[in-house]
Parts: sequence; structure tokens; C-alpha cells
Amino acid sequence: MTVRFEPSGPLSGSLRTAADKSISHRSALFAAMADGASRIDGYLRAADTDSTLAAVAALGAGVEADGDQVTIKGVGLRGAKVPAAAIDVGNSGTLMRLLAGWLAGQGSGSWRLDGDASIRKRPVDRVAQPLSQLGASIETSQGLPPFTVHGANLHSAAIDMAVASAQVKSAILIAGLLADGRTSVTEATASRDHTERMFAEQGAIVSVADSEHGHTVTVDGCESLKAVDRTVPGDPSSAAFLLVAALLVPGSEVTVERVCLNPGRIGLFRILQRMGAQIDGLPDSDSAELGPEPIGALTARYSRLVATTFSEAEVPSAIDELPLLALAASFAEGTTSVSGAEELRVKETDRIETVVNGLSALGAKIEGRPDGFEIEGAEVLEGGTIDSCGDHRLAMLGAVAGLASRTGVEVVDFGAAGVSYPAFAQDIASLA
Repeated sequence: MTVRFEPSGPLSGSLRTAADKSISHRSALFAAMADGASRIDGYLRAADTDSTLAAVAALGAGVEADGDQVTIKGVGLRGAKVPAAAIDVGNSGTLMRLLAGWLAGQGSGSWRLDGDASIRKRPVDRVAQPLSQLGASIETSQGLPPFTVHGANLHSAAIDMAVASAQVKSAILIAGLLADGRTSVTEATASRDHTERMFAEQGAIVSVADSEHGHTVTVDGCESLKAVDRTVPGDPSSAAFLLVAALLVPGSEVTVERVCLNPGRIGLFRILQRMGAQIDGLPDSDSAELGPEPIGALTARYSRLVATTFSEAEVPSAIDELPLLALAASFAEGTTSVSGAEELRVKETDRIETVVNGLSALGAKIEGRPDGFEIEGAEVLEGGTIDSCGDHRLAMLGAVAGLASRTGVEVVDFGAAGVSYPAFAQDIASLA
């Protein structure tokens, strides 16, 4: 499906964005791992997160869904059933990796995990290797999906991660719940901490510590997780597209309500403020204490941006939004440099390559690097055609680029946006 987005007049209004994808995935999975029934209000109903509901149902959890109200009756930490067919994770790398952590500690049984064409290009070894240090047994297809997880009795371990990744960290922490003793994960820079917050709510013993060696999360093995009811806030990654559109289209002012302001998720907004963006509502403190997610409203106004240099330490809190940073930098005065972001190459697409190719096709001056890109800003982006390559974030990037461009943008395979934000086109239209 090709959709054209014309240059827009001022965007204005207030709305709620799509529910948080990361929290929705984890809410459903951790509810399935719990003893008892959990109610999830505001669950994201999109392709990725519907794959999670189907997966936990295949593993034996009771799932009742009425729109975005979902109730899940868990099977317990060690009660995952073995379905007759492979578990289809669809397009979701989060689901694939977190499931591997849970199934690896089941003690017995084998589970086959598979997904779409994009998933079959995403590396499994980066989660299989650290899980093997806990005693997990995972057979991959030359390091890629489909792969088989054999349930085993796990032992605790201390894992040092070379690259910060919330998905890999979460898989290890989940396995750590099923292991004997205490398991720790150390990252050079802290990645998003939804898993830690949720585990603490469900009765797991979780601790965090920062030292000269990095950020360490520790979890104790346990017998059970308690069921809890949760409300899913708005997704800051989805909100970012609406807010960046407001920054780039002259005369705009947009407010997104009830969005998650987890410190590990708002890195892009901090970077944009450094570039001169008028964004109100960010919390004053970067506290990362375990507990409920911080929630608030963010307002963005049209702004003249200046270039910045993006460092590796900022990657974990802005990794999903770096394509948007590249778009914003295309309008900023000066040259913006992004490095230390090689993680982008193993997302739904190689997001360095697709962002460079996509924005170049629209007239941006952008050059790729092995671990990032460099963008020379200009006052206007010409427009043209961009192919999402099946990547939901590239599809929405193209839409925002069209609104801020001189001649408009056609987005090839815009339907990919439905992976995380099915109502994106309608919400953008409501602001125009």
C-alpha cells in the first residue's frame, strides 16, 4: 500500500498516542508467567503485540481480549505448555528474545520459534550465547531463526554485555528468575528498565547498582510471580513522530497526553532540546528507581534546530528514535553526527542503510557509517518517494517527512506502520 503525504500547514491539537509496545509485550508475557489472573487496560492492539497474545495462548495461558482490555490467566513460571506447532512471533524481536529466556528455564520440553521474513534475518546468537552461560540449550539456524529452545534446569551467572540491549537483558533476567541463586547483568550504559520495574511489582527480588564497571541489574531465582493489574501508558516512541512533526512544520504546536516518561525512553527528546527544540513536560529528574512508570504530557512547538553530536552513551535511551533524529537533523543548521549506533543494523531492517537510502531519496544530505550516519542540515527537504522496506518506523518517518517537505512524500508499504501504531495516519490527519 503506497500512501502520499502532502506538505502540511500548522499542526495543532492534543491527543493520546498508541499504547506503549514494550510495556504491552511485557505485560502480557509476565502475566502468562504469573500465578492467577491479570487485567491489562489500554493494551496495544497492533500486529506485534497481538503476536504476543497468540504466543502466550499457545503456551497455555488463558487470554480474553475485548479491544484494548485484556485478561490473562497465567500458567506460572514453570508451567509453559508445548504446542503442536511452532510459535509464530510475527515481526516481533522483543517477543522472540523474551520468550527464549522464559522457555529456556522450563526444565524439560522443546519449543520451536519462527517469524516473518524480517525476523528470519535477526540474530539469535546474541541472546542464545548469554543464556547458554546459565545452562540454556538453544539450537539456531546458523545463528538466525527459526530456532529451537530446549527446556533446562538453569544455574545463576554474572553476565557482562558488550552492547546494551533491553531485549537481551530482559531475556537473561527472565531466565534468572528460573535459575538457582542470583543472576546479574552488567551493561556499560543502562538500557530501558521496564522489565526490572514490572518484576519488582510482581514480587521478584530485583536490585540495581552503578559502578565504574557499568550498570548492573541483579535478580534472585524464585518460585513464582504474583499476578497484578496494569494500565499501559502511551508509547514515547510513537509519540515522537507526532512531536517531531510539530517541531518541523512551521506554526505547529502539538500535545501528547499520558505518555510514558521512563528515563530510559526519552533520550531523543533530551537530544532535541539540545538542538533547540521547544519541548515541554519532560521530568526534571532522571531518577531510575524501580516502581510504576512515570507518565505525563509532552508539548512540542515548531523550532529552529541546530546540529549536534550524538554519542554512544546516548544510544540505549534513543535507539528506536534515531531514524527520527536523522530526519530532524536534515532540517537543522550545521552537520549532525551519530556514532556508536551499530545496533541499528539488527533492527527490523538495517536502519542505517534504510534511513540513509530513504532520506537521500528525499533530497537529504546524509552519509552512512558502519555505526551511524552524518547529516548536513538544510532549510527544506525536497520530497519524493521512500520505501519503508516493511519497517514500521520507516513508514512513519516517511509520513512525517512528507508533512515537512516542499513537494510531499509517497511512502511505499505504509501499511507497515500497523506493526506498532495502526491509527497513525488518522492521528496525523486529526492534527492537520
